[in-house]
Amino acid sequence: MQTETLLTQKHVKAKLCLVGETGVGKTSLIRRFVTDRFDDRYIATVGTKITKKSADVLWRDEPRTLDMTIWDIMGEKGFRTLLKEAYFHGSQGIIAVCDLTRPDTLFDLSGWVNIAVKQVGEVPFVFLGNKTDLSKEKLVDEEDLAKLSAIHKSPYYLTSAKTGENIDHAFKSISKAIVAAYSDETG
Repeated sequence: MQTETLLTQKHVKAKLCLVGETGVGKTSLIRRFVTDRFDDRYIATVGTKITKKSADVLWRDEPRTLDMTIWDIMGEKGFRTLLKEAYFHGSQGIIAVCDLTRPDTLFDLSGWVNIAVKQVGEVPFVFLGNKTDLSKEKLVDEEDLAKLSAIHKSPYYLTSAKTGENIDHAFKSISKAIVAAYSDETG
């Protein structure tokens, strides 16, 4: 019976972009979500990288599969203005990531959010404070992350790509927000 459901279940597509400065863990978060793996070797993303993952959702009160294309961008400040139109074009959701051990990465999220909103309008956002596993090195207050997410009427999560903490919750949250935002449209 499970197979019958999968065969008849319709697919909905969505583009999801991750933003944040270099080294905040965007690539590691995606890897943990998609493959449930972590690699502590740092390899900088050059340009953009696209990964796919599907999630079961309710679309107009019916089961659907949300096929997400997850876009990962290089965090260099100069790069964000170069490819902003191509990177954000058609995005239905944004995950904004800061590194809890580097306060500047939280403050820089406002710039990323402003660029995204200018390109795609008011799409759902989820804010992540990543690297909770480095609790002894934590320099970002949760209250500051909460304030930023409240300004954008978005949820936030404290995550760790290393341990997997709250990764599924964060991606499920953005999936639900995308479905809620776009289920009234045709398609």
